[in-house]
Amino acid sequence: MSAKKTNSLGEMIIADDVIAVLAGISAIESYGIVGMASKRATDGIVELLGRENLSKGVRVYTQGDEITIDLFIIVEYGISIAATAENIIETVKYNVENYTGMNVKKVNITVEGVRV
Repeated sequence: MSAKKTNSLGEMIIADDVIAVLAGISAIESYGIVGMASKRATDGIVELLGRENLSKGVRVYTQGDEITIDLFIIVEYGISIAATAENIIETVKYNVENYTGMNVKKVNITVEGVRV
């Protein structure tokens, strides 16, 4: 699905892929995160994704004007996972709401790995 927002000038439709890239860029800039993770369904191996594939570590669900975002990340060793996750949630929520004008209902984080 796509996110829709209507105002007096017309209707704005934002594709889920656009929101996923925006969330991925916002997350990767946070302190303590090494990168986004993509779990291959065939064998369960977790891959570290580069900047060009940020949307593959993000799932976006839209319902009306509310957005739910699932992030799959790899964190840096020695950094507090709870503090890093809280920082990512706040950053992603703020940026997506600021750029799209829509409400972010939830940001769920799944830590897929730790890298040195």
